[in-house]
Amino acid sequence: MSDNAICDAEELRTLFLFEKLDDEQLAQLCAVGRIEYVDPGPVYREGEPATCFYVLIDGEVRLTKLSGGMEIEINRTDHRGVYAGAWTAYLGDKVSQHYNGSMYVLRRSRFLVLAATDFAAMMHDWFPMAVHLLEGAFFGGQKSNQRIAERERLLALGSLSAGLTHELNNPAAAAVRATAGLRERVAGMRHKLELMAQGEFSPEALVQLVRLQEQAAEQVTKAPDLTPLEAADREDALADWLEQQGIADGWELAPSFVQAGLDTDWLEGVHATLRDCQEQVFEGAVRWLNYTIETELLMNEIFDSTTRISTLVGAAKQYSQMDRAPYQVADLHELLDSTLVMLNRKLGDGVRVVKDYDRALPPVPCFAAELNQVWTNLIDNAVYAMGGTGTLTVRTFRDNESATIEIGDTGPGIAPETRSRIFEPFFTTKPVGDGTGLGLDISFRIVVNKHHGDIRVESEPGDTRFTVRLPIDPTEP
Repeated sequence: MSDNAICDAEELRTLFLFEKLDDEQLAQLCAVGRIEYVDPGPVYREGEPATCFYVLIDGEVRLTKLSGGMEIEINRTDHRGVYAGAWTAYLGDKVSQHYNGSMYVLRRSRFLVLAATDFAAMMHDWFPMAVHLLEGAFFGGQKSNQRIAERERLLALGSLSAGLTHELNNPAAAAVRATAGLRERVAGMRHKLELMAQGEFSPEALVQLVRLQEQAAEQVTKAPDLTPLEAADREDALADWLEQQGIADGWELAPSFVQAGLDTDWLEGVHATLRDCQEQVFEGAVRWLNYTIETELLMNEIFDSTTRISTLVGAAKQYSQMDRAPYQVADLHELLDSTLVMLNRKLGDGVRVVKDYDRALPPVPCFAAELNQVWTNLIDNAVYAMGGTGTLTVRTFRDNESATIEIGDTGPGIAPETRSRIFEPFFTTKPVGDGTGLGLDISFRIVVNKHHGDIRVESEPGDTRFTVRLPIDPTEP
């Protein structure tokens, strides 16, 4: 319950907020305001229309904000003169006039309570210059934050685009090289086939040779993975065998046969099939089979390269959520995977990626493209912290009614005095020019404000983990 009391202008003068007011202003403050005693309990809740401005005269209050559906305590104080409530009323309808947090009374307390409209009128009448300055600072800060946030996104996009261009260039160049090589091999096959047709081949031998060609092509698809040492030993053995058969430059042919998984025993079979032919005809057949193998290997390279390009383009579309609704039901694992693909170049060879996905995690309603921005910020920070060398762990699991995403690194950790400030806008531990200090602030606003989720960090040397919780079945924004 609450009850009213008499307003004492001299008592108000003892509060830091009003100590510079003159007698007339204090009298007007008492005339439009009221003194209220409030028993322990809630005074107002976050999101309700902001109708009153509260100044604590004596007592104790607790201020909270919602995060991930939970109330997080922002401040607990008994300091005389602290204020809360409709403090942005002087901005009028230029901003949303709702309480941006909740206030609770912890023991019977006494307040000066001003209606939001009266508080706004006093600010404009008594401090017109201050109101203009505050308004300019408020909206100027908002605009600056927005512009810098846009620049942060553009910088990230530029970095990702450069990485994607590099990633696309490699398979594209490989496909071009393989295509040129394939053209040469096919031309060589046509020439060799003409020479073979002029040789002394029986119809049976030609049939056997075509079968051997099909065997060679099939063998390419199931060729074993050899270590460099194993491949070198087999090439030497095969080159020696070819030389014994009178085939010049056998060392040039050996690598293709070895890469296809074909050895001297297989070539012995070819030799037995063509035993009755002239020696130069056998050499021509071996070279023709070599063209077949090289053609299959080059087609495999083209297939792998174009598949890689298609995968990268698909990841880019998944990352940007091109042609998709901003708010949608999305598989978090697809979003994480597309981000990892986009950041592959930045990860480099020094970072080992460990995925620990809970595949039973259901799709989550979300702003998918913006969540990708969160993963980008967290992964980018992790790679930076590790100096490009270490283990990046991406883990997902269900925690009650929340989908939880954990991104961990093996870097040096975050100092305790830094940990409490990392989500502040413009706060960064990176050197000047390396960061704007908005990455984690943007991530916080995307997770907490837009998704009603939660983002936290736990850190010690060798183990830093950012944990993002998203409601599985949220109220649609």
